[in-house]
Amino acid sequence: MQYSTPLIRGTLVKRYKRFLADVTLENGEVVTAHCPNTGAMTGCAEPGFTVYLSESNNPKRKLKYTWELAQTFHGDFIGINTHNANKLVAEALNNKAIPAFSHIESVKAEVTPPGADSRFDFACIANNKTQYIEVKSLTLARGEQGFFPDAVTARGAKHCHSLAALAQQGIHTTLIFCVQHTGVTSVQIAQDIDPLYGEAVKIAARAGVNIMALSCFIDEQKIYINQPLPLNL
Repeated sequence: MQYSTPLIRGTLVKRYKRFLADVTLENGEVVTAHCPNTGAMTGCAEPGFTVYLSESNNPKRKLKYTWELAQTFHGDFIGINTHNANKLVAEALNNKAIPAFSHIESVKAEVTPPGADSRFDFACIANNKTQYIEVKSLTLARGEQGFFPDAVTARGAKHCHSLAALAQQGIHTTLIFCVQHTGVTSVQIAQDIDPLYGEAVKIAARAGVNIMALSCFIDEQKIYINQPLPLNL
């Protein structure tokens, strides 16, 4: 995924009210950008981080800028925009860039399986069989370990139970952690943050849900899924 227009570099002043971030641009101007991330963003929003903003020409928007990337003091890039996780997985699926899904024939977004109470990010069809994928954006790093979630997520636990129910019916299901942090080399569940989610993931795994972590290449021009990462459940 390539950014349609060049990103604008700045320095983070602060993130506040969940959806707002003040940024000092290179010309000294301080602007308020939309923060497209509802999570805790632990370790992603330190004052002084280099950040990159996209600019909108839509006159109806309240905020002209959107916060897309952060760069840590160690130089690691973080994808702030959680909406990009689904876009990145969709691009990888359509480009046959994920080996486990290289055989699929078509991809549909935002699909509720018959009789299910959850809508999943993707339905993939191959040989007249449908398989379902749920995607989670991971940005929490402790050293080189990546963790999900960064806050309690009842919705995430519900998705795990719904995936498990489908898997028990013999339907292929997958949970993908899209790792938008270039400093992360392996992934595990943040049991200390949300033990119920941790248990839900284990239930899903025992039911036969395929669980994988995929890392991203990220710089100020582009971002794309590049390789699987070790996953410790």
